[in-house]
Amino acid sequence: MALPDIRNSFFSSILDAVEREATNRGYGVLVANLFLAQAPAQRLQEYMLSNRADGLLLLDGSLDVPTLQSLAMPPYAVPLVVACEEIPNSGFHTVLTDNVRAAERATRHLIDLGHRNIGHLLGPEHNVVARDRLAGFSAALRMSNLPLRQDWLLRGNFEMESGFASAAHFMSMNERPSAVFAANDESAIGFLSGLRQHGIECPRDISVVGFDDLGVAAHYTPPLTTMRQPREMLGRMAAEALMDLLEQVEPRQRQLRIVLNSELIVRESTGHPHSEF
Repeated sequence: MALPDIRNSFFSSILDAVEREATNRGYGVLVANLFLAQAPAQRLQEYMLSNRADGLLLLDGSLDVPTLQSLAMPPYAVPLVVACEEIPNSGFHTVLTDNVRAAERATRHLIDLGHRNIGHLLGPEHNVVARDRLAGFSAALRMSNLPLRQDWLLRGNFEMESGFASAAHFMSMNERPSAVFAANDESAIGFLSGLRQHGIECPRDISVVGFDDLGVAAHYTPPLTTMRQPREMLGRMAAEALMDLLEQVEPRQRQLRIVLNSELIVRESTGHPHSEF
């Protein structure tokens, strides 16, 4: 099981579900932390070809596709399942959540509350999940005839520090949105923390929606409205898919693509707009 960054708490419940499902079927799980690798796709290739593992569950959609495809094709034919992040046009078996539709629903929640000036705290520029959530955000605005303002797209990288930095940029704006949809919970929490240092209170002055429903989201102040990804189910189904390939329950030539639905969890970080900046 290859993770982009094992320090990220988002992956903990997925890893737990994978290990539980693997144990139930008599498999062990080896974990590779790709954050530490300079050439992560090549490292995985060397890892797999050394016969240390029978199959690969990949939770990173940013790796070199030709290297991965060569690994999955003869003569190596390593069983490979991609989870969380889709690799477009790769042909890999994939289990993921509905990032575009979920981001659209998150933005629609803000629109239904009466917000008309809505910004977005972005994820990493080249990350497929971040691009999908931007696409869903943009679609919701377009369907409501609301503007997509480039100056209200705040740079981020899924980390709390980037959200905190975005709060300073937010305060420098001449015109500010009354609500922000953040690409994930960590950046949303960093953003709220930064705003509080400037005297901006949520939801009095601004509404914020996150994405993932990390454990801290329900216990932050204010508790964070967010899109809950079914991470345990995602981990279980991804592990099942890989083990079915190993046991030839599923034919390898038939591409598997499972998309799970996220759930809007409404908490106290969103409300009706009380003031426009």
